[in-house]
Amino acid sequence: MIPVIWLIATITFILMHSTPGSPFQARAGEKTPPGLEASFNRKYGLDKPLYQQYFIFLGNAVQFDWGVSFMQSDRPVTEIIREGFPYSARIGVIAFIIAIVVGVPLGIIAALKQNTWVDYLSLFIATAGYTIPSFVLAIFLLLLFGVRYPILPIIWEDSWKNYVLPSAVLGFASAAFIARLTRSSMLEIVRQDYVRTARAKGLRNNTVTIRHIVRNGLIPVVTIMGPALAALVTGTLIIERVFTIPGIGGLYFEAISRRDYPLIMATTLFYAFFIAVGNLMVDVVYGFVDPRIRSNY
Repeated sequence: MIPVIWLIATITFILMHSTPGSPFQARAGEKTPPGLEASFNRKYGLDKPLYQQYFIFLGNAVQFDWGVSFMQSDRPVTEIIREGFPYSARIGVIAFIIAIVVGVPLGIIAALKQNTWVDYLSLFIATAGYTIPSFVLAIFLLLLFGVRYPILPIIWEDSWKNYVLPSAVLGFASAAFIARLTRSSMLEIVRQDYVRTARAKGLRNNTVTIRHIVRNGLIPVVTIMGPALAALVTGTLIIERVFTIPGIGGLYFEAISRRDYPLIMATTLFYAFFIAVGNLMVDVVYGFVDPRIRSNY
């Protein structure tokens, strides 16, 4: 995890500073006086050579010191992320639960009822959810349940109602992908020799399905659950902008558009850390899903 996070930090740092311009070049369409811009650069250490800025950043990052935001009145970056992350986390966890509860059973049923109307219907739902862009579905639901039938709020009010639509949009997209993956994995397992052997031994159909087909078919699904949960919890740029959610995804979008270097770096590494932890969780869960993997640890 450490080399991966370090590599992401280095690439992000280089790309961020390679972009033409400076955070203080223009505000509200007005050109910043050169003297004022130079003063800002000295204040935040941007006048130093790039390699010095890089090593200063690494030294501070090791101590979990991300500095202050350029554009939010010198507020500590950790404080900004601490305020935005709970909103993204709540929506992400709800969306993940929706994705698992809907996607896994849908994929299992489609595989067990292959080439029937149940399979075709589940494939249609999964394909629609996978191909329709999330922001299109988000705007459609806003117009439907916020304007045409105003039962859910359009503007953020920090109520439980504000979590319904964004969680449904994110959960539906993830559920569609999980359903397709579950179905294809299950169909591959059904054709394996050990499944035919289990049926030939006279085992009940439910036993074969649960112990041999579902358990082994979920291994590829478990692979994407960790990164998927991390991606949902850390927020999504477009969905949070559409629903005016004050989460970490919106912060990231604002930081990029306003060249807020400390907030960009902190948010990127925050996201990378969750992805790395998600992959680590996948490795641990593997051992419970497949005893063959556990025996190799």
